[in-house]
Amino acid sequence: MPVDEGAAQGRVLFLITVEEARREDFLAAYQQIRHQVAEGVPGHLRDQVCQSATDPEQWLITSEWRSLDDFTAWERTAGHRDLVRPLRACFRDATSIRFHIKAETSRDTPRAGLATPTTAG
Repeated sequence: MPVDEGAAQGRVLFLITVEEARREDFLAAYQQIRHQVAEGVPGHLRDQVCQSATDPEQWLITSEWRSLDDFTAWERTAGHRDLVRPLRACFRDATSIRFHIKAETSRDTPRAGLATPTTAG
């Protein structure tokens, strides 16, 4: 379904390397914060933690937000830094990538084309 750009939801991806020796610490830290984020951070919609099928040290955390502004506002708070500190302590390295969701497809999505951006001229 096409998404109105002014109200576009956002998706944040964290590509993370967690050494095998830190895996249990990482999962425990994720478990400690996931419900706090889901229940208490304005604009947070959902998240997932995923482990690579081919490299057990490669992880992905995806989070979906009402808007990327909601994520950015939370990320800038001291509360965010304090909450995620135990999780980040488990990373060997991490990359964060942010996206605006432009379309979404599911079984229940009616067939329709993507809205084509127009240029002012």
